[in-house]
Amino acid sequence: MTGFTVPPAPPLTLVIFGATGDLTRRLLMPTLINMTKAGMLGDDLHVLGVSIEPGGDEFLVKHLDTFLAANGMEQAQQSDAWQRLKTRISYISGDFTQGAIYQEISRRLQHASSANAAFYFAVQPRFFGDITSRLAEHGLLDETAGVFRRIAIEKPFGHDLASAQMLNATLLHSADESQVYRIDHFLGKETVQNIMTTRFANMMIEALWNNNYVDHVQITAAEFVDVGTRGKFYDATGALRDMVPNHLFQLLAMVAMEPPNSFDAESVRNEKGKVLKALRHYSQEEAAKNAVRGAYTAGPLDGKDLPAYTETKDVAPDSNTETYVALKLYVDTWRWAGVPFYLRTGKALRARDTEVVITFRQVPFAQFPRAPSRPDLPPNKLIIQVQPNEGLQMGISIKSPGLVLKTAPIELDFRYADHFDIGHQTGYESLLYELFLGDQTLFQRADSIEAGWAAVQPFIDLWAADGSKPDPYAPGSMGPACADELIGRDGRVWHQIGDD
Repeated sequence: MTGFTVPPAPPLTLVIFGATGDLTRRLLMPTLINMTKAGMLGDDLHVLGVSIEPGGDEFLVKHLDTFLAANGMEQAQQSDAWQRLKTRISYISGDFTQGAIYQEISRRLQHASSANAAFYFAVQPRFFGDITSRLAEHGLLDETAGVFRRIAIEKPFGHDLASAQMLNATLLHSADESQVYRIDHFLGKETVQNIMTTRFANMMIEALWNNNYVDHVQITAAEFVDVGTRGKFYDATGALRDMVPNHLFQLLAMVAMEPPNSFDAESVRNEKGKVLKALRHYSQEEAAKNAVRGAYTAGPLDGKDLPAYTETKDVAPDSNTETYVALKLYVDTWRWAGVPFYLRTGKALRARDTEVVITFRQVPFAQFPRAPSRPDLPPNKLIIQVQPNEGLQMGISIKSPGLVLKTAPIELDFRYADHFDIGHQTGYESLLYELFLGDQTLFQRADSIEAGWAAVQPFIDLWAADGSKPDPYAPGSMGPACADELIGRDGRVWHQIGDD
């Protein structure tokens, strides 16, 4: 894991609620193995798993070991890092809605080599508030000189503005904001973190980063996979709630934020929070004009016959839930006044593609001969490819070789994998490391969470009130036709999904 030349995290116990679940097996444990290999963790990290399944320490170690071996992670499972790490894994079996679990956690921490602890909630969101309250009741969030106690929670942070406000109130009644680490795994990706560096370390880019030169911004999080076995969760959530107020808004905030006074956590989070608070709040009439949604129909995808979303297991046959959403938003600041931000996300699309496309304004006048079919020079574009094939592309025009003066579009292309070893990372390495260090730069703050929900609440209310059905789209397509119409009304087109 080239690039990680950092000192190891301080000694601590990582307490994982939901230790036998998918998140722990698929992401948290491989991340800890990667971090151990890279020297980001020492042998003074201990993992204490908590879950309902009966068993002891050997049960959890075997459970994790078997999963790694059976799911294409043999290299991690056979590594020296895993052999070292699994000797420091212990387990408590029981119901974490009952007080006895917390008494046992307290006893274990009292006998640990370090009193530092981070509590990771790898459980369903409905338990976040209750676990936090019980940790506080048993004194497990009390910090003393030189001792930290932190909690880490995964999105979703509520399902609308009111529930997000309620969750934050519950969390902050029991813990200080400095102890709460709200994880959005997009912020662990190198290319997302690199947006700030690309802007603020390159004068020629930052000088153009405003409404004088930028025509519009597109932010896409397209998924090739369908809903699959997650029908029950997805039908209660939908594409808007699942992706927009967290993943897509974090990308938007990175793109639109002002330069921070420094790169300490609060300075960065202040600037990102200002962007989310500056998102224009639409009336229901405005929301109807600036948002569309869709749901995939039955059809072929990846060589298989995919059932329609409403025919998916655990999805209501008359469901109004969307699997695709596209929005047109504005950030009402001096820098971005008048620049539309087009956001889209969906499932069962033609490719897996997460990207930010900055389209610059046309040159005011160009004397070059142009074909009748293409009267205008193509605008310059900066494409930030988040996943897959992480990298940057800049589209420019040059002279085509030959005696006749003709222009030709080309791309200046950078790929992370060509210059750095970023393979076999989960994207959680930097997030867990910063959690252990106590750096909140990559984590969301309560006010930003609520600002994001406030911006999408008009769309939630609109679709709840009108009872409309999402527009259909074919699996493996770019999405519903209404999305093309949304951006087409402004004389623009979507960047093609998967064109990198």
